[in-house]
Formats: sequence, C-alpha cells, structure tokens
Amino acid sequence: MAHRDIQQHRNPLVRSALLAAGWLAVALGVIGIFLPVLPTTPFLLLAAACFVRSSQRFYDWLVGHPHLGPWLRDYLEGNGIPLKGKAYAIATMWISIGISCWLVPLFWARVGMLLSATLVSLYILRQKTLPVSNDTGTK
Repeated sequence: MAHRDIQQHRNPLVRSALLAAGWLAVALGVIGIFLPVLPTTPFLLLAAACFVRSSQRFYDWLVGHPHLGPWLRDYLEGNGIPLKGKAYAIATMWISIGISCWLVPLFWARVGMLLSATLVSLYILRQKTLPVSNDTGTK
C-alpha cells in the first residue's frame, strides 16, 4: 500500500530519528499484542507515521505484513476502527488514567491527564466504526 503524496523528510538526521522511533513503536506494538496493558494499534500507527516520512520500504513492509498489517489497514484506508477496538482503547485508557490520577498527587497533573483522556476519547468516538463483518478484533 503506497502512501499518498507524503514526501520523505529531506534531512537525513531527521529521517534516521524517525526510522528509530518507528522501529521502537513496532517493538512496543508487538509487545502490546501479548501484554494487555500496552495498546498495539496506536504504536503500529505511530510506526507507520514515522516510516511514511523516513522509509517507503519499511512503510510498505509494515502495512503489508501478514500479522501486523491488518491492525493498520482498515484505519489507514479510512474504513474505520472496530467497535471492540474503540471500547478496548477507551476502557484501558480510562483505567490507566484513573490509576495515575490516584497515584499522582499534583492537581495540575491530574487535570492534564483527565483533559488528555477526554480529548483522546472524543477523537476515538468520532472515528468511523468498522462494520462488524470486517471486525478483526484488534486492540
């Protein structure tokens, strides 16, 4: 799957940093497949975003990968996010933010976390929901 009209960054140092960040995100995404508290799809989307600006080859590899690609393709193609994926993302985010707010005594930090969680929840809810027939059960 080729990316649309996005140019690789001209600066080789920036490209290298994006490539490193992309591989770190892939590693975290793969760990997230096995570790329930670590989300998979956001890390793989981050990796795709880094690769699209740094390496066409790695972007194509990630999106076309037989096991990792399906976590990304529906979203990247504009088909939406599975309902289970939306529910999982929002639930795990609010649980972790709730625990963090309980552990962090700083009022401004709590406000920041709650505001961030609210905005991310709204973003996720506003995304198109993938029809159940295409639901791959991604998280």
